[in-house]
Amino acid sequence: MFKRIHHAAIICANYARSKRFYTEVLGLRIIAENYRTARHSYKLDLQLADGAQIELFSFPDAPERPSYPEARGLRHLAFAVDDIDACKARLEEQGVAVEPIRIDEHTGRRFTFFADPDGLPLELYED
Repeated sequence: MFKRIHHAAIICANYARSKRFYTEVLGLRIIAENYRTARHSYKLDLQLADGAQIELFSFPDAPERPSYPEARGLRHLAFAVDDIDACKARLEEQGVAVEPIRIDEHTGRRFTFFADPDGLPLELYED
């Protein structure tokens, strides 16, 4: 049966900007980077510390997300962190706007949201 999420796929508007954000700002490790000539598209495979992956794609003329954040499909991508205060501070030091930390009313865990360069909602969720 299902063991864990292997990867999430994200389509970006500006490949260089998003590559920098996910590798330099978020610190994800590059596994592989390929340019797919037939599709005029990059595919960047990134890895988190637990082995989960993010596939970052660039496609020419990809449509914008219809609304934020209540469009059908993936609502947000959450990253588990040990120290939400430190992660929030690190992001803000790099110019990323991060919402105030809130507490999940059902789990009692702390969380907050920020966005990638294309406005994709990302979450920090304290383990």
